[in-house]
Amino acid sequence: MISRRDFMQVSMAASAMLGASGFGSWARLAAQQKLTQDQLLQFDTFGNVSLIHITDIHAQLKPIYFREPEINLGVGAARGQVPHVTGADFRKMYGIEDGSPSAYALTYDDFTSLARGYGKVGGLDRVSTVINSIRAERPDALLLDGGDTWHGSYTCYHTEGQDMVNVMNVLKPDAMTFHWEFTLGGDRVREIVQDLPFAALGANIFDAEWDEPAEDFAPYKMFERGGVKIAVIGQAFPYMPIANPRWMFPEYSFGIRDERMQEVVDEVKAAGAELVVLLSHNGFDVDKKMASRVQGIDVILSGHTHDALPEPVLVGETIIIASGSNGKFVSRVDLDVRDGRMMGFRHKLIPIFSDVIEPDAAVTKVIDEQRAPHLDKMSEVVGRTDDQSLLYRRGNFNGTWDDLICDALISERDADIAMSPGVRWGPSILPGQDITVEDIWNATSMTYGQAYRSEMTGEFINVILEDVADNLFNTDPYYQQGGDMVRIGGMGYEIDITKPQGERISNMTLLKTGEKIDPAKTYMVAGWASVNEGTEGPQIWDVVENHIRKQGTVSVPPRDNVKVVGA
Repeated sequence: MISRRDFMQVSMAASAMLGASGFGSWARLAAQQKLTQDQLLQFDTFGNVSLIHITDIHAQLKPIYFREPEINLGVGAARGQVPHVTGADFRKMYGIEDGSPSAYALTYDDFTSLARGYGKVGGLDRVSTVINSIRAERPDALLLDGGDTWHGSYTCYHTEGQDMVNVMNVLKPDAMTFHWEFTLGGDRVREIVQDLPFAALGANIFDAEWDEPAEDFAPYKMFERGGVKIAVIGQAFPYMPIANPRWMFPEYSFGIRDERMQEVVDEVKAAGAELVVLLSHNGFDVDKKMASRVQGIDVILSGHTHDALPEPVLVGETIIIASGSNGKFVSRVDLDVRDGRMMGFRHKLIPIFSDVIEPDAAVTKVIDEQRAPHLDKMSEVVGRTDDQSLLYRRGNFNGTWDDLICDALISERDADIAMSPGVRWGPSILPGQDITVEDIWNATSMTYGQAYRSEMTGEFINVILEDVADNLFNTDPYYQQGGDMVRIGGMGYEIDITKPQGERISNMTLLKTGEKIDPAKTYMVAGWASVNEGTEGPQIWDVVENHIRKQGTVSVPPRDNVKVVGA
């Protein structure tokens, strides 16, 4: 394969896109004047095959704000490697200037002021415009959706995913794979899949009773594009029954299934595939390990961990593409495939600056139709953030959205300690911005959102933290089985990410008294998103709404109740 530098567009570097000057003081109008749609979409068409990748949309139909993580720690071989590089280190790595459009899109520093200058991101009508532009240059481009699509909003919850299905059908993907979709329940997923006008893929989705590939999902689909026979293989999230409630889809099992993946790759090669594309919801580090173990995959389109990388990562001769989340980016990959092998590629991570990219009117119409029956309720203002509080969720430990949810749980459920799941989805809310019902649902919507209240011993709380920490900081990516660290309210602790399981968590402290957590003592704990069937309690969005209404103006200052060692 020819060198990466010969064939890759480093699209997001400010010098490549706009010149080397700084843009930190741009106002919205200046951004609109100087940053154009043509610049964002410019691409020197290359080779004979184009792939378009979107993933982890989480039902965000409209433009949003979304802050990238401040803390994304890698362990073992991943330490200091992308995607475990953030902020100034990330900008230095990719030659991104402070205050530039790229800095706003890809890093967290100075987010509030840059957001006010550059505006919102995403919106599936803007995504459609980008897709249409690529298809105008390359009509047979493959559009591939990495999953986490039918989940994460008020309308998605109330329509059981139908709003997203209707909009995505207009975008006309060629294939998709899955994760949170299964929390609609196995019956509902099958009901949608049987009517999809594109391929529903999951080579690792098995019938749980017979331990053989499930008939409801094809392992792969063959396409002929640009004179090339292309196999697209699907890989659903491997740890569905661990990270999400098994009782919602008991008929299926998942898993990484390396040997199965190698069998499928060998099968498509034997059937004449000249290009093998893995449409994956493994998560980036898992995809890197899979690329090192399974031979014959040319391209991995990575999802689940919400990473946005301006360059592909190479593992051997496999290129791995990460396209962010929430409709904030679209990846385009052009490939030169000749004589049965990939000879080179060009890649561009396209940021969806909503004030710059013209919406596709046909898609806007469909989006508005999905939202119309719910708009009055969703638009209801519940409160607002104060002039200093940015609400965000993204990073290995607590974000301010999580802190607010924990505050609500402690207050509304009369608890000592609160726990909130370490999920990655949920748009940001700027300081001084109204908080609507829709905003709350964007951060809490799921089909098992009951807010429980339970007595737990200090020892049991420690066990929970240790187990979740091992999911996140096990040095073997194949044992990283979920999201980020469980978020904690009302309690502080120290974590050493270099220690083995059972030794990472220490100095657990009850914040309201300053006392050390007693392993033998019982504490009242409130939380939500339990994977246990029959969990009782009010829905989390109601808990948070009630809390915000009482506050009126929400203040969530930065907190230091989690001390990280070994980073």
